[in-house]
Amino acid sequence: MVKTIKKSTDVKDTNLYSELDQFLADSSHKIKQLSRGDIVEGEVVDINNGVVIVDVGFKSEGVVAGKELKSDTLDWTTLKKGDAILVYVVKPEDEKGQLVLSIRRTQQASAWLALENARKNNDVVEATVVESNNGGLIVEIGKGIRGFIPTSQLDATRVYANGVRQVGKDISSRVQKRLNSLIGESIKTRIIELDREKNRIILSEKMVTQARDLEKRAQTLKKVKEGDVLEGTVSGITPFGIFVNAQGLEGLVHLSELSWDKVEDIGAIYTVGDKVNVMVIGLTDGGKRVAYSVKRLQQDPWAQAISQFKVGDIVDGEVQKVVPYGAFVRIGEGLNGLIHISELSDKLVKNPEDIVKTGQKVKVKILSISSTERHLGLSLKAADSKAPKLNEEELSEAIDKAIDAEIE
Repeated sequence: MVKTIKKSTDVKDTNLYSELDQFLADSSHKIKQLSRGDIVEGEVVDINNGVVIVDVGFKSEGVVAGKELKSDTLDWTTLKKGDAILVYVVKPEDEKGQLVLSIRRTQQASAWLALENARKNNDVVEATVVESNNGGLIVEIGKGIRGFIPTSQLDATRVYANGVRQVGKDISSRVQKRLNSLIGESIKTRIIELDREKNRIILSEKMVTQARDLEKRAQTLKKVKEGDVLEGTVSGITPFGIFVNAQGLEGLVHLSELSWDKVEDIGAIYTVGDKVNVMVIGLTDGGKRVAYSVKRLQQDPWAQAISQFKVGDIVDGEVQKVVPYGAFVRIGEGLNGLIHISELSDKLVKNPEDIVKTGQKVKVKILSISSTERHLGLSLKAADSKAPKLNEEELSEAIDKAIDAEIE
């Protein structure tokens, strides 16, 4: 027969059971269940023959020996009994049933913990370049901890000439040379990916530089207004103008705002990275659209033309462009006029290229100056002939048609 044991109702027995419950509930009396990778605080209980015995809790003593004693932050030879230290659990139990601990790995684990906090807080992490390959840079973040910065996550100015991403057969070798030259340099980065189990850390420099640019842009937007002049850097070149980054505020200088003169080839005037002063002429959508001008910082040649030239003057010029209805001639800096086809020769002209060629030096007579329309009417035949020419009304109409055709 199975006898059941009833809990005593005696006061003494009741107190005993209560104390037993409290003892069992007190976690300090429980044997700690440790796992690989745990970092715990312990007390040095013995040091003997290059082995440090550490008490990490009730009935849990472990050994630290060999390379696991080495640390950049703690000299184990200075330890003495009773010292409190942090240790890393290498094995909860080895083949001898011992708890294997490490001082060395505590430092690395702490570094990983710091990196995890940096990732969560989006903090800047300093990295030193130690190697390079076709994909980017291998960097050291802490003692024994390495990460990788892909080429796409580096600031373009480090990798490409003038900071412009390029393609082509010879680009990869040139990029590799620039990456190799970065070995030994310190780079400010932010963490994109962190996986301690796979020992994988992916970093980005662009996340730092872009954030810095955004902050600078916000500061500039607070104080800038239309009409202000800023110093900037050419950040891009397109067929319709150039992009300029001025104090973090990127905007467009439209082709029409580059020069008072006609611009045929932007690339012949500007390259990415050039320093340039610009005037703010437009701020819309809270600074999302910014328009700059270069030519408004230059003297308008038309203002000079009014005082420097007058109708009837014969001046030197250079043919800039030949079109079916005549030829455009430059007679001064930023000052171009049109020789209508009827003013090229006393004879009937079917093709203007039969009379003049691009780049040809010519003498022309000024037939009209319109400061409001910014039109110059020129004549080649009148410069050395007294043959009849179009009257002012006819000439003005011809010039208007020519300009309209050029715009189209």
